[in-house]
Amino acid sequence: MVFPMVFLKIMDWVVYQLLANSCYRAARKMRNYGFFLRNPSLRTSQQYPLFPSVTKCCLEGRGSHTLVCDIDGALLRSQSFFPYFMLVAFEGGSIFRAFLLLLSWPFLWVLDSDLRFRVMIFISFCGLRLKDMESVGRSVLPKFYLENLNLQVYELWASTGSRVVFTSVPRVMVEGFLKEYLSVNHVIGTELQTVGQYFTGLLSGSGLLVKCSALKEFFGEKKPDIGLGSSSLHDHHFISLCKESYVVTNEDSKSSASSVMTRDQYPKPLVFHDGRTLLDPVFLCTTLGKPLTAVTYSLSKTSEIIAPIRTVRLTRDRKKDGETMQRLLSEGDLVVCPEGTTCREPYLLRFSSLFAELADEIVPVAMYTHVTMFYGTTASGLKCLDPIFFLMNPRPSYHVHVLGKLPKELTCAGGRPSCEVANYIQRQLADALGFECTTLTRRDKYMMLAGNEGVVQNK
Repeated sequence: MVFPMVFLKIMDWVVYQLLANSCYRAARKMRNYGFFLRNPSLRTSQQYPLFPSVTKCCLEGRGSHTLVCDIDGALLRSQSFFPYFMLVAFEGGSIFRAFLLLLSWPFLWVLDSDLRFRVMIFISFCGLRLKDMESVGRSVLPKFYLENLNLQVYELWASTGSRVVFTSVPRVMVEGFLKEYLSVNHVIGTELQTVGQYFTGLLSGSGLLVKCSALKEFFGEKKPDIGLGSSSLHDHHFISLCKESYVVTNEDSKSSASSVMTRDQYPKPLVFHDGRTLLDPVFLCTTLGKPLTAVTYSLSKTSEIIAPIRTVRLTRDRKKDGETMQRLLSEGDLVVCPEGTTCREPYLLRFSSLFAELADEIVPVAMYTHVTMFYGTTASGLKCLDPIFFLMNPRPSYHVHVLGKLPKELTCAGGRPSCEVANYIQRQLADALGFECTTLTRRDKYMMLAGNEGVVQNK
């Protein structure tokens, strides 16, 4: 009886603290709102930021200047970091963790910003493995950060010589992207508590990062050249510690042509990203109306069982795989994916040349998948879920473009080296899809996204 009573008392105290603080802060907000309603002149004066817009900042001669800002409210156009926590919860954790975070949104909405961050961090990170967060940081978040970058802010960002980011967002969620894609010199963010190889969901002893204090501690008596923040009063205090201060207003963050960054303006090409599609051979069989055998690397037992067509797993041993594919070719047509994997970005990885050594009759097929809401699982996720995610989309589409059979003189039988044949077919498919060829390999992708070579270990 002692433990249940203690547990109930602890829960009662936690609920009381959460509700009491939230109600108190909500009451203060309502009181302030009522005060401004009674004083229209004061309310109007609060609509204007104390500092000029980032669009007013001159970009010339900034090469030796240091810029400080926050990724939340400055670099990104979105006004909420909740979607990024959702990505961590789902891609790093599970669908159940993401569902729990989604259910918490009405509760989070009434909390103040500090407490909201703490709750989102706890739900997203409690029990999460460090290596899963690292995978999400490499393979998932960069795409969404890049798509949400504020072009006007980035132009100022790129004109400076040194950049330092101060943010209340957990450092592990943003540091990889900021250093890899935006060449940030230092990232100072909220630190999370860990036990062994797992996050506890709690903050370190220093708690949520306070940007003003962190800036003073980092720079000491020296003032940074440029401070960039949102139009909130908290950021006004933060950027007032700099020689020059600018704000990103709501108008600056809107999805207008002047603030949206297109793919060709990305600071670094985004080639590797999560998303495979195991349905390519299935749709090809349906299009041609004939049975085909597909070979693939690292096919899990589950995927093999549920596959509606015949599938054969390869071993990544070139000699053994060559013998297997030669045997299958003697039995009929064979579907080979020489890229080794697919990704959602408009690039093609370097093709393995093994297929060119085994057959003289080669028909290239360009396949393009279009989805709007749900994507394939990450490189560290379950491959068997890919078809489910694809079919969950409101209007999924598959474009199958069967090219002409390769002339014999362009095959190995015509005296061409296998690598030359593979490169020629890669260029053909890239032209058909409007993609760009790369010399990057499947192994490069998996090492980047998952920290492994993409091999499924059978238990």
